[in-house]
This record gives sequence, C-alpha cells and structure tokens, in this order.
Amino acid sequence: MTSSPFQRTIALPAPVCEQAAQHLEQAAHRAIDGAAIPLKAFRTAADNDFILPVSIVEQAAACLLVLATETAQTVRPSALRATISVALRLRDAVHLAHQPALSSRFW
Repeated sequence: MTSSPFQRTIALPAPVCEQAAQHLEQAAHRAIDGAAIPLKAFRTAADNDFILPVSIVEQAAACLLVLATETAQTVRPSALRATISVALRLRDAVHLAHQPALSSRFW
C-alpha cells in the first residue's frame, strides 16, 4: 500500500469555518448545486477541531465562487467581497494541502 504525500484533511481557523458556513447557508438557500454537503460539514466542524476533508473544502470554495458570481449584481460590494474572500481562503488552503510535504532528509 502506498501513502500519498498530500494531506487528506485541512485544519482551518474557527472564524473561517464559521464564515464559510454562513455563506454556504446562502448558497444552499439559492439552490447552488453541491452546497448541502459542505454546509453540513462546516456546521459540524467545531466538533472535529475544525478539521475537514480536502475535497469538502474544495467543494465549498467552488460553491462560494458560484454564489459570488450569481449574486454579483444584487448584493452590496462589501458582501460580495466577503464571500469571495472566504472562497479564496478555502481555495488557498486546498492548494497548500496539494503540495507534497517536504522531507527533512533534503535539508
């Protein structure tokens, strides 16, 4: 059995999880495809020390970007920036998780 050099879970700061859950709630109300699963995961993240599977965080980021696109003409600019900011934080966390861990033997 081989092990992947990539992380399978991400530990996110509590405020990011809470903000993501709020925005995912809006996405679910707008019936954005795929928002329900990450919404449920982010709602229960506090029970798991804010550790989420990478795939769920990636799905959440995509849903929030769709939300931002769909609401760009109807929400205040500050609300749009907040949604995009959370989506980008999630996306950046996923990108970091996809980078292989450095081995100390090369140092």
